[in-house]
Amino acid sequence: MVDDAGAVGGLEALGPWNGRPWWFPWRLWQQHLRPGAHGGKAEDKEWMPITILGLLVKDMKIKSLVEIYLFSLPIKESEIIDFFGSSLKDEVLKIMPVQKQTRAGQQTRFKAFVAIGDYNSSIGLGVKCPVKETATARGAVILAKLSIVPVRRGYWRNKIGKPHSDPCKVTGRCGSVLVRLIPAPRGTRIVSVPVPKKLLMMAEIHDCYTAGGWTASLGNFAKATFDAISKTYSSLTPDLWKTVFTKSPYQESTDHLVKTHNTVLRVHGTPPQPRTQ
Repeated sequence: MVDDAGAVGGLEALGPWNGRPWWFPWRLWQQHLRPGAHGGKAEDKEWMPITILGLLVKDMKIKSLVEIYLFSLPIKESEIIDFFGSSLKDEVLKIMPVQKQTRAGQQTRFKAFVAIGDYNSSIGLGVKCPVKETATARGAVILAKLSIVPVRRGYWRNKIGKPHSDPCKVTGRCGSVLVRLIPAPRGTRIVSVPVPKKLLMMAEIHDCYTAGGWTASLGNFAKATFDAISKTYSSLTPDLWKTVFTKSPYQESTDHLVKTHNTVLRVHGTPPQPRTQ
């Protein structure tokens, strides 16, 4: 028969009881007494990556977002952007109520459009419409981090100084909204209405003409502008013809992943390594 001290120690090892007795209701602590239960500051948890890219980032095998962009690796965890993007700033473009008719009556939600960028070479756009109003902006920020893309800048005519405009004419579309970005001479500034101007400033494009049509819907207007900005790397210009082929980070770090994260690799479908006698 196990004594009381051993039982108490075993129960305390199951979770963060914070000095509560072993008979204290766990559900009551979870709902009312845990940190962050009533809008307070919750405990900071250590990031535990669940994707191979997250494991490589945390182990410092990938040291910048440029390596992720170079091999077009999909980003499935927002903590990867937090790990690299300390200079990222987010801005709420609009929060609007949307309604849906159900059997119980009208259901009102709030839809948020959030743009995120480092004012250098990366930009993302997130749209979220959750049931809870408090999670609207936070969910949109997470989706904006997951949709972050690189921005290519160029010149108007002569390549003098730093890149200041679009490399070429690009067009973005979302629904019936069409946005066209046109390179402009140095010193022209951004000739645009406020919504594309915010996104172009986050992308560090200083001089640009804009043209578009049917831009009454702000959500589709922002999506079309983001689509146009993300297409700056879609055209293969002569200065990008010289390609140096290198191995993907997944290939270079295969041995490291097998040694340190063999359990995670089995979950992702990689066959287990045979045991050596």
